[in-house]
Amino acid sequence: MQLGMIGLGRMGGNIVRRLLRAGHDCVVFDLDPAAREALAAEGAQPTADLPSLVAALAPPRAVWVMLPAGAPTEAALQDLAGLLAPGDIAIDGGNSFWKDSIRRAGMLRERGLHFLDVGTSGGVWGLSRGYCLMIGGEAAVVQRLDPIFAALAPGREAAPPTPGREGRDPRPEHGYVHAGPNGAGHFTKMIHNGIEYGMMQAFAEGLDILAHADSEALPEELRLSLNLPDITEAWRRGSVIASWLLDLTAQALAQDPGLESFSGHVSDSGEGRWTVQAAVESAVPAPVLSAALYARFASRDHDKFSARVLSAMRKGFGGHLEPPKA
Repeated sequence: MQLGMIGLGRMGGNIVRRLLRAGHDCVVFDLDPAAREALAAEGAQPTADLPSLVAALAPPRAVWVMLPAGAPTEAALQDLAGLLAPGDIAIDGGNSFWKDSIRRAGMLRERGLHFLDVGTSGGVWGLSRGYCLMIGGEAAVVQRLDPIFAALAPGREAAPPTPGREGRDPRPEHGYVHAGPNGAGHFTKMIHNGIEYGMMQAFAEGLDILAHADSEALPEELRLSLNLPDITEAWRRGSVIASWLLDLTAQALAQDPGLESFSGHVSDSGEGRWTVQAAVESAVPAPVLSAALYARFASRDHDKFSARVLSAMRKGFGGHLEPPKA
């Protein structure tokens, strides 16, 4: 199947690579010529601008935008609206605000175009592990692009089967889900990332307590000197908290037991704020997710071990780089 890709950064480039390895045809564009050339060397067809990309695709076209949320994505979709033909599909695979996705779907619909908002999880490891996809849009359009989504998803072998799913939609077992109408994909991904904030904060705080088990605040006979790299390595096997986040944490601690290379300045990329905002708008109590967001704010003023744990996990799964240590 043929797909156009706009944006060849950490995730866009690897999405193209995974599709190429599955036998799909990719036409690509990025403002950086080096990014275009790198994908061309791997079998993609590079183009110099958006009109050239659209012209190189056979109708009905499908164009995936993988750019930072906000102005870059808005501009690309506005440009595509004037270039694509009725029946074509525009896809936003970035972390856009779900209300923007509903608005953009309406704007494109007026021009006879289809729109899918695809929440994409997998970070820098998606090329090898696959991407978990949360898709919003019309069912028929989602089905039309099923070969693309199936190629990007991790596949059934990524997790043991869930008992009781007989007769249900098989796609979620492969790692992708049609979450609902336009907006549902990015709403689901927003909540996914909010949960991620909470899980990461729980690991960070627990490890912070372990790291301070020998604190001078304790009586000397109660102080414990604990080996965090070994403890987290053991937790990875058979523990009920075993997870990919724990894998990344154990890896970071093995390489740098004190996480001294991290400043502990933890950024937030928007989804956590939007999740808390959605909780407020829906009158749903979310104390853990709210506290996790505020902990990231606090990390910018304090040098805590828990914040360095968060930084290590963010770098591990997403390649997120924090400001350098002063």
